[in-house]
Amino acid sequence: MKISTKGRYALRLMLDIAIHNNGIPVRLKDAAARQEISVKYLESIVSVLAKAGYVKSVRGAQGGYMLTRDPDKYTVGDILRLTEGSMAPVDCLEEETPCGRAERCVTIRIWKELDAAVKGVIDHYTLEDLVRWEKEKGMDYII
Repeated sequence: MKISTKGRYALRLMLDIAIHNNGIPVRLKDAAARQEISVKYLESIVSVLAKAGYVKSVRGAQGGYMLTRDPDKYTVGDILRLTEGSMAPVDCLEEETPCGRAERCVTIRIWKELDAAVKGVIDHYTLEDLVRWEKEKGMDYII
């Protein structure tokens, strides 16, 4: 499994918004500069996040984006699944495409363990954990 730039940048943008959450919306231009990501690319990502209700847009001179929930309500897995789709290592673990060979497949055990391990990590950590880690580092956030 490999996470694309879209997934990584979505996580970075959500973290940037969470870190700079001081009651004033975060301007995309500012987040783009801090994260060293083009505004145009972030616009495509933020539209996905807004459509899913993860962020809200605030219009006007002081406009920008804000989280719709507290950072502890977003798991890393939520954000990655939204932007990447399923995080299952193989298609046969997808509910939409169940595998007819699962009953007699020896490798399914490996895929299930791998899937559980990935979920165990990405669904365990929240945006709040990332914010806390960033504050412990005492630096501006850049991956």
